[in-house]
Amino acid sequence: MSERIPIALQLYSVRDDCAKDLSLTLQAVAQMGYEGVEFAGYYDRSAEELRGMCDDLELKIVGTHTGLNTLLGDELDKTVEFNKTLGNPYLIVPGLGGQYTNSQDAWKETATIFNDIAEKISDQGLSTGYHNHASEFMPLEGEIPWDTFASNTRDDVVLQIDTGHVLRAGQDNVPFIERYPGRYKIVHIKEFSATNDKALIGEGDLAWEELFNAFETVGGTEWYIVEQESYPYPPLECAKRCLDALRKMGKI
Repeated sequence: MSERIPIALQLYSVRDDCAKDLSLTLQAVAQMGYEGVEFAGYYDRSAEELRGMCDDLELKIVGTHTGLNTLLGDELDKTVEFNKTLGNPYLIVPGLGGQYTNSQDAWKETATIFNDIAEKISDQGLSTGYHNHASEFMPLEGEIPWDTFASNTRDDVVLQIDTGHVLRAGQDNVPFIERYPGRYKIVHIKEFSATNDKALIGEGDLAWEELFNAFETVGGTEWYIVEQESYPYPPLECAKRCLDALRKMGKI
């Protein structure tokens, strides 16, 4: 039996609450039972402040979503310092402009950029990676861009798969997890339903048991990260209901 994988919340899920009162929102997230958070923006706080807030609540900072521009040129050193202070090991790019993604050649060049970043930060105890939307799983010039990116990047470039977006593209997550073993260190577990665009975890079309099995046997997964971007209830309640569903599935 593999060791239980802890569960974090991508704070983009509760971004309006964070903008109003970050401290109170982090407190609510911790009280629900989340063990970590992934940042997508820093709400005008320093790395020291953010680290202190999370440490006080025993919340681990498991990742940050950061634009590719923050990992290029002179910006990289600043981003590395910020994240080392945070205690965050994973610098994940949450999306890319068309010049990086509009052809197979563009994707190969993008892979080279990520390899270069990965090489520069590997001795700092940090890794970079990429988070998909639906388009990375839709054929482009006869290939799936996720395959192009994954097969042309180093093994230490994290593949942060977003399970809901994969289904939205009409694909099955499991073969992609099996194809690139050990590369799914932190993953977004998100529901998708063809009939309900506000489905929470456990209410849609994902085959969760097969998915968890793939992450836990071949994925190399260290953290599950809940991300909810559509809201049948207030965002914090959605986050709680997702965690409750995972509890019922035996993940907590």
